[in-house]
Amino acid sequence: MIKKLAIGAGALALTAGVAVAAPASAAPMNEGAACVQAGIGFLKENNLLQAAAQKQIDYGAVLPGVVPEGTFLSLGQVVKLHTTNPEIFPWCSM
Repeated sequence: MIKKLAIGAGALALTAGVAVAAPASAAPMNEGAACVQAGIGFLKENNLLQAAAQKQIDYGAVLPGVVPEGTFLSLGQVVKLHTTNPEIFPWCSM
């Protein structure tokens, strides 16, 4: 019984150690990844994530002068732009 408790406590400690380490590894490793997180944060804060996922956002209105009005991109395309061209998104230069 004591052996089982020790193994259970060890597994719990290992699980807690992994949980503590996870947020550090979730930090963006480059400018593009940080920009993607900022963009997703912007969409969430403005209740636009679902609209973005459904290609209902006119990125010409969000990024005037960067893309023409009437540009409805998939969320995947926008994420890729965040990684390849972070300078075009105002929330990435903050």
